[in-house]
Amino acid sequence: MKYYLRRTLRIPATILAVATLTFGLIRLLPGGPFTQLRINLLQQGVPAEQVDARIEALQNIRPDAPLWQQYIDYIVGVFQLDLGQSISLGDPVVAVLARALPWTVFLVVTSTVLMFVIGVGIGALQAYWEGSRFDKTASGGSIFLMSVPYYIFAVLFLFFLGFQLGWFPTGDAAARSVEAGFTLPYLRTVLYHAVLPIAAFTIGGIGSTALNMRGNSIQVLGEEFVEVARLRGLSDNRIATSYVAKNAILPMYTGLLLQIGFRLGGTVVLEEIFSYPGLGYYLIQAVNANDYPLMMGCFLVITVTLVVAVYVADLTYGLIDPRIRAGDSNAY
Repeated sequence: MKYYLRRTLRIPATILAVATLTFGLIRLLPGGPFTQLRINLLQQGVPAEQVDARIEALQNIRPDAPLWQQYIDYIVGVFQLDLGQSISLGDPVVAVLARALPWTVFLVVTSTVLMFVIGVGIGALQAYWEGSRFDKTASGGSIFLMSVPYYIFAVLFLFFLGFQLGWFPTGDAAARSVEAGFTLPYLRTVLYHAVLPIAAFTIGGIGSTALNMRGNSIQVLGEEFVEVARLRGLSDNRIATSYVAKNAILPMYTGLLLQIGFRLGGTVVLEEIFSYPGLGYYLIQAVNANDYPLMMGCFLVITVTLVVAVYVADLTYGLIDPRIRAGDSNAY
């Protein structure tokens, strides 16, 4: 119980640390966070003496205040979910993030689940037929997939399947001619536009998952409880599913949740390649436009998602592995 309480209390502390780091790093960049906004306001005809007041109204930070006061204003805004207004888009940062995050989560969760299912299946077959031609071929293919970055597959898919053959769209998350809504035509166009990004992101992670599953399965096959199950006369199917597969997948569970968090940040290049309007796409746009409020918001969301993924992994791992639950109870 104390362990779970400590892990829960670490979440706001970690978010505070990340927000502090983001606040400091942004102010080390050339020009500072308010230069571009000052230029925009002056170009719009705002009198110079009113610029700081307009910045305070837009960003909830007083640019003429001491640094410590700016920091307090920013932290208060973070915990109030008020991250100011995007300089380049003119919309509240929270609204932009709320619009972009579902698309990124859709890509990340779908590709990660597909990667995990396919990789686990291939790795289990490799372990079952260890040393066979299939095992050697699959191991070589997995090493190749691990050595090639996912964005190489993304560029190849986009060039050949998108531009050359015209089989798939080359940008956007859905057809602009279809009205957004929970309808079959809209869902169909969403899936159609997501095929190439999901395929590229999935293929990029299958190799490592398959090799991890193969190694775990071979290790479990050598355990004494597997030999005891065989001596009891249990069928190969039951041994493979109830004993080998279940225990081989357990160590990969935490990695699965962590990958969802890490891959959320990895969509920056993927979404830029496919012009997919997710979190990574807006992060690149913010960097190019010196849109510091949007940039800080994207960094914060990506980090918080990773923190939550680690937290969920810690809380739920004991539910699926009784050994962890027993160890935790003995420790306290």
